[in-house]
Amino acid sequence: MATIRGLFFHARRLSSHLQLLLLSSSHPTPSLPFSSSSSSSSSSQPSPLNPTSAPDDVNQICRVLSDFRAPHHDLESALHCFSPKISTHLVDHVLKRCKNLGFSAHRFYIWASKLPNFSHSRDAHHVLVDVLGSSKQFALIWDFLAQIRDSLDHEITYEMFWIVFRAYCRANLASDAIRAFKKMGEFGLKPRIDDVDQLLYLLCKKGFVREGQEFFESVKFGFLASVKTYSILMRGWCDLGDSVEAQKLFDEMSQRGCSIDVIAYNALLEALCKGGKVDEAFRLFREMGSRDLKPNACTYSIFIRAACGANDVNSAMRVLDRMRRYDLEPNVFTYNGILKLLCKNQKVDEAYQLLDEMVERGVSPDIWSYNVIQAHHCDHNEVNKSLRMIRRMEKEGCLPDRHTYNMALKMLIRVGRFDRTMELWESMEKRGFYASVSTYAVMIHGLCRKKGRLEDACNYFEMMIDEGIPPYSCTCELLKEHLLQLGFWEKIEILNGKMQRSSSCSIQELSEIMTCGEARLRRQRQKEERRKRRN
Repeated sequence: MATIRGLFFHARRLSSHLQLLLLSSSHPTPSLPFSSSSSSSSSSQPSPLNPTSAPDDVNQICRVLSDFRAPHHDLESALHCFSPKISTHLVDHVLKRCKNLGFSAHRFYIWASKLPNFSHSRDAHHVLVDVLGSSKQFALIWDFLAQIRDSLDHEITYEMFWIVFRAYCRANLASDAIRAFKKMGEFGLKPRIDDVDQLLYLLCKKGFVREGQEFFESVKFGFLASVKTYSILMRGWCDLGDSVEAQKLFDEMSQRGCSIDVIAYNALLEALCKGGKVDEAFRLFREMGSRDLKPNACTYSIFIRAACGANDVNSAMRVLDRMRRYDLEPNVFTYNGILKLLCKNQKVDEAYQLLDEMVERGVSPDIWSYNVIQAHHCDHNEVNKSLRMIRRMEKEGCLPDRHTYNMALKMLIRVGRFDRTMELWESMEKRGFYASVSTYAVMIHGLCRKKGRLEDACNYFEMMIDEGIPPYSCTCELLKEHLLQLGFWEKIEILNGKMQRSSSCSIQELSEIMTCGEARLRRQRQKEERRKRRN
C-alpha cells in the first residue's frame, strides 16, 4: 500500500459509481436528426408526408411532428392518414423518438387517445411525462397526472414521480422537485425511502447537494434511512470536493447504527481524495481491514482516478498492478481513465497494450476507449493510424460514432487528404452511420476554409437541406460569407430558395440567414459587372 500512500493529488473525474447507487427510470429517447428544440414561427403550412411501408411509419410520423410543430399547424389533419396503422407499440416508439418536440408530441398523444378502440400503455404515460418535462411544460405535466388520477383505466406510478423529479432537476428547479415529492400524497402515493433516495440522487447529480442535505434533514426521522441514502449524499459532497460534510454523514451513519459497507467507505474515500486528503484516505483504507471489509475494485479505482487527475502515470499503473495481483478487475471506466492518461503523456503504444489487455481479460472496450486513442491520432495528423483504428473498431464490434468520424474527417480536411475524406464519407453509411448536423458542419466548415473547395462545401450544404437536417446558424453564416467574398451571390439565392422550399420549418426559418440585403446584393452585382467589363 506504500504506493497509494504517496499519492498527493486531487481526483477530478466524476465518480462513475454514483450511477450504481440507483437505477434510473429514464427512457431511451434519442433525438431526431431533423428535429429542433425551438418552435416554429413560420406562417406557411408544410405539406404532409404520405405514409409508406410499416418499418418507416415511426420515421414518417416523427417527421410530421417536426414539420407541424407550431400551434397554428394542423397537425391532426396531417396525422389522419396514419390512423389505420396506429398501435400502442407504434405510439410508444414515436414518443420516445420525439423528446425534443414536446408540444407536438403531446398533441400526438391526445390525437391517438381519441382513436376508436385505442388505449395508451403505461410506458406511453411515462414517456409523455418525460417528453413534457424535457420541454419544461410542467403545468401540462400536472394536468396530465390529474387526468390519470381521475381516470378509472389507469393509475399513477411511483416511476412517474421519479420522472417529474428528474425533469425539475434538469431544469435547475430544485425547490420544485422537492415540492413534487411533498405532493405525492395528493395523487394516492405514500412516499417511501426509495423515493427519498431517488430525489436525493437527482438533486446531487445536478449539484444541488446543499438543497438535498436540507431536504434529508427535514424527512430523515420519518423514514428508515439506509446506508444507500447516506452514500448518495456523501457522493454528492464528494463531487463538490467537500470531505468535511461527507465525514459528518459518515459519522452520523455510524451513530444511527447503520451497517456501514464498502460502498459507504468508497464514497468517503473518494471525497477525501478529491479534497486532497490522500493521507486520510489511506488511513481510512487501512481501517476497512479492521472492520473485516475487503476493498473491492471500486476502492482501488478511486486511487487510480486520483492518479489520473494528477497526471501521475507511474502511480496509476502501480495501483493497477496491485489490482491484478488481487485478481480484481477494473471496469471499463477505470481503464478509459488510464487510456486517456497514457495518450496525454504520449504513451500511445502502452495505450494499445492496455486496450489489448482489456479484450484479453473480457472487458469490452466501449466507444470512449477507442475514441481517446483516435483523438490522439487525429490531433497529431496520423492519417493511416486513424483510419486503421476505425477499421479495428468495426472488426471488434464497436461501431464508430459521430465523434469518431468527426475527428477523422476534420483531420483529413485539415491535412488536405480530400481523396481519403470522400472515401471515409462514402463508407459511413455502409457501416450504419448516417451523418448528423455536427458531421455536416465539420465538412462544410473545413471545406470553406480550403482553397478551391467552396463548391464541395455547397454540395454538402445542399445534401443537408435535401435530407431535412437544419444546419447550424453559424454554418449558414460562414458559407454565405465565403460565397459573398467570391461574388457568388447567385449561388446564395439558389441555396436560399431551396431552404425556403424545405418541408422543415426550422430550415425555412434559417433561410433568412442565407440572404443578402438588397443594397448589399446590388453592390455585389455592380462589382461583378465591373469585373466582367475589365476582363
